[in-house]
Amino acid sequence: MKNKLMSLIYKNPCRAAARLLSHRLMQGVLLCLFSSFSYGAAGEHHHFAGIFLGYTNADSHTEFSYGIEYEYKFNQMWGTGFVYEKTDDAHHGDGVDITLGAIYLHPWKELRIGAGFGREKVGGAHSFTQDIKRLSLSYDFHIGGFGLAPTYALDFVDGHTARVFGIALIKAF
Repeated sequence: MKNKLMSLIYKNPCRAAARLLSHRLMQGVLLCLFSSFSYGAAGEHHHFAGIFLGYTNADSHTEFSYGIEYEYKFNQMWGTGFVYEKTDDAHHGDGVDITLGAIYLHPWKELRIGAGFGREKVGGAHSFTQDIKRLSLSYDFHIGGFGLAPTYALDFVDGHTARVFGIALIKAF
């Protein structure tokens, strides 16, 4: 069934959330997001953990994507981090996992420009891994102790370009 997770979300959102939470990595990020840790120098947070929900569009196919992200900000302008993203139905249902490291520039207010490099793993009977490069753009809107960050990214893999768009729920600590 095409886009199984989206179908599950529409039919049974609680079961879909349980499926996402069953991943240990996701549980760790949630622990960071909802813990009461507060770390900062001069009132500024350095650690930013987030959960991403969105879509990936590649080769005229749009699939549901989800993942986690983390950024460590060195100062007001620069940060570094990692992204783990999963698109279950990509590559004709074989699924794709993306893991990458990134550097981030914060040139103005809450704007974040990123450049990353990592690996894309395609699942299925004949799974394979290839290099991926990503350019990303997001803007954080702060609501209480959380941030909502609409995000747009371009992934460059093996001569193809995929567009990733969605929103991240971010917690600073």
